[in-house]
This record gives sequence, C-alpha cells and structure tokens, in this order.
Amino acid sequence: MEYTVQKLGQLAGISTRTLRYYDQIGILKPARINSSGYRIYGQREVDRLQQILFYRELGVGLEEIKELLASPSFDAGLALREHHRKLLEKREQLDALIANVELTLAAREGSKTMTDKQKFEGFKQKLIDDNENKYGEEIRKKYGDEQVDKANSKIKGMTEKQYAELEQLALDIHSTLAEAFATGDPAGELAQKAADLHRQWLSFYWDSYSKEAHAGVAQMYVDDERFTAYYDKDQSGVAAFLRDAVLIYTGQGKA
Repeated sequence: MEYTVQKLGQLAGISTRTLRYYDQIGILKPARINSSGYRIYGQREVDRLQQILFYRELGVGLEEIKELLASPSFDAGLALREHHRKLLEKREQLDALIANVELTLAAREGSKTMTDKQKFEGFKQKLIDDNENKYGEEIRKKYGDEQVDKANSKIKGMTEKQYAELEQLALDIHSTLAEAFATGDPAGELAQKAADLHRQWLSFYWDSYSKEAHAGVAQMYVDDERFTAYYDKDQSGVAAFLRDAVLIYTGQGKA
C-alpha cells in the first residue's frame, strides 16, 4: 500500500512537517514523487518510519538513528528484539514508580504503612535502569558483570540519607566543574575539588576505590561520545577538563 505524506502522518500520529523534515535531512526519503509533485511512501518507508519512531521513543537522536539505519550491518529483526527488550525494561521501571505512588497514596490515607526505604525504591531502580540502558554494555565490558551487579546492589541498599547525598553530590560536581572550567586550570583548587567530589560520587557505586579505576573512568568520559556529550552539554571541552583534573588528582598525570 502507498501513502501520501498527509496519510502517512495520520497513520503514524506525526505531523506532515516532521515527515518533510525527515526527507530534508535524508533519514526518510519518499519512495517516489508522483506527477502532481506529492511525496509517495511505500511499505519499505513505512517500516523504516516505524524503526525511527521506536528509536525516538528510546531517546536516540536523529543523527545517530540515521547512522544506525544506514549501517551495512543493520539487522531490522535484531533491532526489533532490542527495542522489545528495552521497552519491557521501561515498563518495569514505570510499574515500579506507579506501585510506589500507589503505596504512598495508601500510606497518606492511612490504609497502609510505608517505610522510608520503600519511599525511594522506585527512584533507585530507575537510576539503575537508566544507567544500564545508556552505558551498561560498555561498563560491563570494561569492569565485568560482577562489579556492575555489586554496584547496582549497593544502589538498591542505599538509605534515604545516602540517596539524598548522592543526588546532592551530582549537583555539586556540575556546579564546581563549571567554575573550575572557567579558570582553565585542571590542577587548580577548584578543579581538584571537582575531582574529589567525583571520587565521593563514585564511592557510592563502588565497593572499593582505586586511583587507577578513577582515572580509567575519567578517560572513558572522553573516549565515549555519550559520556562526552553529557559533560559537554553546557560547554565543549568539560569532559576532557574533568579527565585532566582526575589524572592529576590520582597522580596519573602531571600538574
């Protein structure tokens, strides 16, 4: 079956403007342009649009989707199975949060009791799931399943106070790093404070701390574009600056 841009937009629940933009950037071209100048989409384009929307739902950027779909090694069947797995994980995450909200409501109404630990279980599981979805494969490859599973177990066992401390540390790292980056000196007092805050943050996840592992993580922030994008979202070069500060802090680099 064939569709005009308007009919395909209605079918997929997206705007014709979006479809035209996809054509413009080359991620979804129509099968042909008819004699009246209308874009016409066939079954191949419908299937490709479905893949694009799956990836978008999982938070993947358009440029990355374009590269994935254009890759000679792209396997649509394998991609669908991976989509299915990630969506199931997302559903589990939402179910945990829904259950947490329902228990909170019941506790407020007096029909059930809720421990302080239960109040944060859904949020801690979301933190674990988000990390696994974004970086799990690389982290497990680098440090092994046992270490990652131990880290996840440590998160699940956090108290309310520890969880709040972890959240605050993440904010402190971001603000201190921004100030340090403005100085341009990774060996300076502010940069070294940011590196120490980063050590404290890692210690919430790790069973034991080592300078070598700390330096390795900092290097990964530069080597892996997803980590780089996270730290460079406000200013380009922050990930490399943090890496340099950590190398100095751990004695793996020169001041």
